[in-house]
Amino acid sequence: MRVIAGQFRGRKLLGPESEVTRPVTDRVKQSLFDILMPHLADASVYDCFAGTGSMGLECFSRGAKNVTFFEADKSAAARLKRNIETLAVKDQSTIVTGDLFKWFADAAKGKADLIFLDPPYRFLTERAKDLLALAARFQDHLASDGIVIFRHDAVDSLALPPLQVADVRTYGSMTLEFLRPHATDHGQLTIDK
Repeated sequence: MRVIAGQFRGRKLLGPESEVTRPVTDRVKQSLFDILMPHLADASVYDCFAGTGSMGLECFSRGAKNVTFFEADKSAAARLKRNIETLAVKDQSTIVTGDLFKWFADAAKGKADLIFLDPPYRFLTERAKDLLALAARFQDHLASDGIVIFRHDAVDSLALPPLQVADVRTYGSMTLEFLRPHATDHGQLTIDK
């Protein structure tokens, strides 16, 4: 794994030790961040189910102000911590290793510009109710023009109201949905291309 662009371009990152996390290929990551580039300068980012931090660390490389990483797996969280130290972004990073569903239920409201939602694929069937509750809580933590990037298996889908789909991209067996707050509350739902 590596950072593909920006300040830390080419820097190697520790990948996952097991099948617990699913890294995104460089091609998909490049496409994703080409879409997100206008939204990254000084952004506050939440990286849910962060694994070893590839998405959040790529955001730092492209100008994000701070990233909160959520990762419950101890092995992945340890490697995430080492990746943060490698890029010297510890002061702008927070790692939450507890239950992210509880954290979003209990935490004070924040205003993230970007939220990456990359749950294990089994969550869409086994914990769909938890994901729906989590998406509802995102409203209290998402800037009015914020974006949720929801990664899931292309054959599965799960609507996450009150968020609405602004764009969908499918890469092989993976789909990325770009979700925005409800149009009637926050205006147009288009992603800059």
